[in-house]
Amino acid sequence: MSSPLQTLRDDHLTPSISTTLQAFVSVRHAYFYLAFFLFSSAYFILSNCVLPSVSLPCNLNLEFRGVSESGFSGYIIRAIMISRMVSFRNLVQSLRTGSRVSKLKSSNCYTSRTAPSVQPVVESSPCSHKICTASDDDYADMDWDNLGFNPRPTDYMYITKCSRGGSFEEGHLNSYGNIELSPFAGVLNYGQGLYEGTKAYWREDGRLCLFRPDQNAIRMQVGAERMCMPSPSIHQFVEAVKLTALANKRWVPPPGKGSLYIRPLLMGSGQVLGLGPAPECTFLIYATPVGNYFKEGLAPLNLFIEEEYHRATRGGTGGVKAITNYSPVLKALGRAKSRGFSDVLYLDSVNKRNIEEVSSCNIFIVKDNVISTPATNGTLLGGVTRKSIIDIALDHGYQVRERCIPVEELMEADEVFCTGTAAGVAGVGSITYQGKRVEYKSSDGCLSQELRSIYMGIQKGHIVDKKGWILEIN
Repeated sequence: MSSPLQTLRDDHLTPSISTTLQAFVSVRHAYFYLAFFLFSSAYFILSNCVLPSVSLPCNLNLEFRGVSESGFSGYIIRAIMISRMVSFRNLVQSLRTGSRVSKLKSSNCYTSRTAPSVQPVVESSPCSHKICTASDDDYADMDWDNLGFNPRPTDYMYITKCSRGGSFEEGHLNSYGNIELSPFAGVLNYGQGLYEGTKAYWREDGRLCLFRPDQNAIRMQVGAERMCMPSPSIHQFVEAVKLTALANKRWVPPPGKGSLYIRPLLMGSGQVLGLGPAPECTFLIYATPVGNYFKEGLAPLNLFIEEEYHRATRGGTGGVKAITNYSPVLKALGRAKSRGFSDVLYLDSVNKRNIEEVSSCNIFIVKDNVISTPATNGTLLGGVTRKSIIDIALDHGYQVRERCIPVEELMEADEVFCTGTAAGVAGVGSITYQGKRVEYKSSDGCLSQELRSIYMGIQKGHIVDKKGWILEIN
């Protein structure tokens, strides 16, 4: 019995078929050469341009038993072999790609598993007893001395989703990039969204740390209930923040240069047209390296008291970190910055005489060594840094009062300072109200500087963390 290849030989074909093929070749001979040229060109491009890292034979003058080099069947066999070699090349390339991804995950102390359309999909670290540390080779190539507070893309972001009435599924890391939302998404149409802010930073001993991320998780849960959204559990929130920080650890600035600002977002991503909660919510976390929030750096701030616009009203969402709290202040903030001020301090919307908070941080005043700050009555945000500074001050014997503070009392204070995740603890040098500018103490011996020193000392490990605020990322 003749082999399959032998049956393709021209001299083994039946006379009728052979005659037909010979006529076809004589009339369409040019097309065969054109097809052969296209196949060989494609193979050449794949071999030398697209997949140059895989070494395969590139000699197209292959010899097959029983196949004439110039015959019609030769063209067919060569085409088949070319396609098979390309498939083999793609297989080898995919194996090499998989190997590189595995090495990446191993070097960053986390493992992966397969998931549709996500590369890489990452879970928690298997090296739970290994402290992840930094070396000079681990840092991204950038100017760490001039970070400022600007968006810089990093490597990965965390994402998970939840349908109405359900729980958030196990999340994963995607490569950082744009996200896709329906034009009907609740967050786009009705502003159904929250965000949080926390920081990861290197200590001088090479340990990667977070500061009280559980408090951000609790605050997001409170905000989610107010905004009619499901929220991740405290454990899931904290683990997701840790995973995001670890995956982007080369973007954490060196000690003393800044921190990795981590922003968790909770938003109504499902489609809605009539006013109502979105049927699906997305929990997403991204990160970026930052320096000082204010352009003044550690220099005292100059605030302007706004009387025309208000940040929040009673019964609104001023007490949660809703995204809708921030765009309404842009007009007042832009106007103040155009006049040379650092930020805006807002008054209550009812009496227009009690101070509430600055656009992006809480405010404290000091009078006769007594610290006072506006009470969280639903119109201002209970900041994590605010709460920490209150605890530090009480532990060191200072009186702290949370109460209504009339603007007149502010203007007579000895000292004023602001607190926030982004701002840290920032002293205020002056405040302008109704055309009157009042200056405050801002020297190194100020109470705010003492509190800031303790606060930063706990974060850096120079002061013992007796409250369990610091979370090391293993």
